[in-house]
Amino acid sequence: MICVSIGRTRHKMVMMEHRSLAEKGAELVELRLDWIARAPDVDRLIKDRPTPVVVTCRRPEDKGRWNRSEEQRQALLRTAIVSGVEYVDIEDDIADTIPRYGKTKRIISHHNFDETPDDLEEIYASLCGKDPDIVKLVTMANSPGDSIRMLKLVANAKVPTIGFCMGEYGVISRILCGKYGSPFTYATFSRERELAPGQLSFSEMTRIYRYDEIGPETPVYGVIGDPIAHSLSPLIHNLAFRHDKLDAVYLPFRVPKDRLPETLKEFEWLNVQGYSVTIPHKAGALKLAGKADPASQAMGVANTLFRDSDNVWQARNTDYDAALDSIRLGLDPEGDATSDPIDGKQVLLLGAGGVSRAIGAGILAAGGVLTISNRSRERGEKLAKDLGCAYCTWENRGSGRYDILVNGTSVGMHPKVNETPFAQNFLQEEMLVFDTVYNPENTLLLKQARERGCKTVSGIEMFVRQAAAQYKLFTGKEPPLEVMRNTLRKGISAVGKL
Repeated sequence: MICVSIGRTRHKMVMMEHRSLAEKGAELVELRLDWIARAPDVDRLIKDRPTPVVVTCRRPEDKGRWNRSEEQRQALLRTAIVSGVEYVDIEDDIADTIPRYGKTKRIISHHNFDETPDDLEEIYASLCGKDPDIVKLVTMANSPGDSIRMLKLVANAKVPTIGFCMGEYGVISRILCGKYGSPFTYATFSRERELAPGQLSFSEMTRIYRYDEIGPETPVYGVIGDPIAHSLSPLIHNLAFRHDKLDAVYLPFRVPKDRLPETLKEFEWLNVQGYSVTIPHKAGALKLAGKADPASQAMGVANTLFRDSDNVWQARNTDYDAALDSIRLGLDPEGDATSDPIDGKQVLLLGAGGVSRAIGAGILAAGGVLTISNRSRERGEKLAKDLGCAYCTWENRGSGRYDILVNGTSVGMHPKVNETPFAQNFLQEEMLVFDTVYNPENTLLLKQARERGCKTVSGIEMFVRQAAAQYKLFTGKEPPLEVMRNTLRKGISAVGKL
């Protein structure tokens, strides 16, 4: 079950949002009395309530907004209990001063907004000794492993326990805590009104992650990277799971660059079945795999890890085929060519990161004549040497004649949509321009290329195709390609409106 927090300054707005949430399927709502500007009227808020409620009133030291006396605050909590609300949230330091009464259930809570302390188990034992119906323990995650520690505590709890971590590292614990026995998790009415760090909206928790359908046996997948909050992979994969009616969940795992081996070891407890891999972990993921396909080995990078039938981690690079198929689609939309349309073409590839390495290797394998250009000369020359192709300085990238231009950099990506890695006057008529940036779909580079009479392929095609290949590796099922493509377009549109 998801408890949706409402923090509004007016009684009228609290009640309106409560009714709206009930209409959307919410089963439990937290009323944050400390947000109300005037003296909170508990009876008014709970009269004819459309769902059960948790009444909470947080002090400033608990990141709340209560600005009256502590005596008045505790009196409000007692009033809520006497009025018969379903739950009241009581901080552990005042639990002994607010006695049990009637049918109202006591949530005894402890928050740490700075860290997940070493003495987590001792704190939990103390909470269990304060006559709780439910224990609530919420801490700040400063590393991926903090979420694992918290979920282990929830899984081993003897008293019903709500336990998760705040912050970006803690998002996975908010989504998975029910899998390990938490009575409920918390969400906010909308993403624009986050009441705690890392809190997801009710819509995200229900529509994308299907929180209430996650059970003890639900397989876990996810994307690892840093940063990761911007990733649309959870949206695409989870909605594909939903379309195919699969019991599975796909999570955003933020993993720092220097902590990949130890973090994946910590994540073994979650029994993750597959990872999509993005910046900066593509090289590191390959090193951690038990087996890898020849393409990944040749490129030195992988964007996919999955368990095979022997439970061994396999590495793949689905960028490779996805990029080549996207380029072939642009060169030969009808698929009429009897030979590879890339063969013999002069190709300029901008960028020297993991994606560029995969695309470059693929172009050479397909018979293309490749030139690399990169803003950092050292990295560009190294990639060209590794692949055995030509290198062109960034300053001279517009001086040659090419059949295909590939942008493997992030230039032009949201929110810097008015930038392009290749000036319009560099573009040549009839050139195929392929931009791996997918957000926005219609980048400035592609707009200007069409104005010059170039053929174009957007990053949408590559992103969807590489995700679809991962989906098949993860599930063994044919991916719902059109569902994934439409989901990505809608996701990009939503991001663009923020």
